[in-house]
Amino acid sequence: MKFYYSKIHWLNKLTPVQMLLLFYCLAVSVSTFLLSLPIAHKDGVSISFIDTLFTAVSAVSVTGLSTISIVDTLSTTGIILLTLILQIGAVGVMAIGTLFWLVLGKKIGLKERQLIMTDQNQTSFRGMVRLIKQIIYVLLAIELVGFLVLGTYFLQYFPTAKEAYLHGFFGTISAVSNGGFDITGHSLYPFRHDYFVQFINMLLIIFGAIGFPVLIEVKEHIFAKSDKRRTLRFSLFTKITTSTFLILVVVGTLGIFVLDYGNFFSGKSWHETLFYSLFQSVTTRSGGLSTMDVSLLTEENHLFMSLLMFIGASPSSAGGGIRTTTFALVVIYIITYARGGNNIRIFNREIHEEDLAKAVTVTLMAGFIVFVSVLVISKIEAFPLMHVIFEVTSAFGTVGLSLGMTSELSTISKIILMFLMFIGRVGILTFLLMFKTKNKKGNYHYPKERIIIG
Repeated sequence: MKFYYSKIHWLNKLTPVQMLLLFYCLAVSVSTFLLSLPIAHKDGVSISFIDTLFTAVSAVSVTGLSTISIVDTLSTTGIILLTLILQIGAVGVMAIGTLFWLVLGKKIGLKERQLIMTDQNQTSFRGMVRLIKQIIYVLLAIELVGFLVLGTYFLQYFPTAKEAYLHGFFGTISAVSNGGFDITGHSLYPFRHDYFVQFINMLLIIFGAIGFPVLIEVKEHIFAKSDKRRTLRFSLFTKITTSTFLILVVVGTLGIFVLDYGNFFSGKSWHETLFYSLFQSVTTRSGGLSTMDVSLLTEENHLFMSLLMFIGASPSSAGGGIRTTTFALVVIYIITYARGGNNIRIFNREIHEEDLAKAVTVTLMAGFIVFVSVLVISKIEAFPLMHVIFEVTSAFGTVGLSLGMTSELSTISKIILMFLMFIGRVGILTFLLMFKTKNKKGNYHYPKERIIIG
């Protein structure tokens, strides 16, 4: 009893951020155990512990990088287990925990609300339980429609309805969660000329990457009564997120096309070029699925796509990276400073200085982590530098695109990528706040002095 009390006392000392990271580590541990079960593998197939752990981290962080072939390794049971892990990773461990608490009729206390707020990158306790309910309702509705549409459409591709709907089920979860895993063995390459499949998958990726608060606001706007709809106003978060997301997709499409105009896209029709470029732009938001072999693109395109993956998806979504709002605030700040302005204004609103400080901190810290990871892996491995940069940014952005080096990496490099995927999923700020102390600030200030900058 005394030992049990000491364990509980130790847990109560943890901050919400530390508790959240502990839960994510627990989710990885349980996922590793489930994927290591014999029933999760095909007959005669076994994988090493490090590869099982890598797959589990990749699934919980909804990345999609894999050191094994999913279709050749996992059984039908294993595939279903993988989809459940992807679902947990998509909505976050606290959302799943909250769902269980609600089902069991337990009260959601202050500690739980703090954990939910941290997991969903929110700034207020208010409406946390309602937010989780809305996220789960919206996500399940999107996944149900996607499953029925893709599963039914796949009847023309697969010999049995069971196989068609299994592909529809897994494909929908993988796209919405931005997981990037596939059970075709070739991602979406078999559907490179099927624009309907590509269009549905792009929609599902966008739904998972644009941010759950955005989806909830759009849903409320659509289903609101006509008189109430006139008074509804989208939040600043939704305006910045959607505009930045759209700009990145358009710029990404144009950039991918221009950088490979005389190479990969040479001789291809306008509609092939459009869908290849558009799909790759959308998938770099954090999707990880691909309709082509990205290794065929130029190094310049690999570098450009690495930047897109580094930015990643939106906050409170299934994606990773520094997030779209972080990128937007940094760019707006640079433009404002260059014009001689002091306050950052957008959509007739001013940005809090604390939010700007967070954006700059996240960008610099993420850049430093990615730089060190590239440096270490390039020293250990014999792959070209551009391949390493692409792999590292793909892991940090929880994207899952690869130039084919993942399975060839050493154990140390795999551990580095697992760390990047984990940090990319929980977020740089959450990771940094793990080291926050409770020391009280002094009631004094030191003299200020100017230093030369630039």
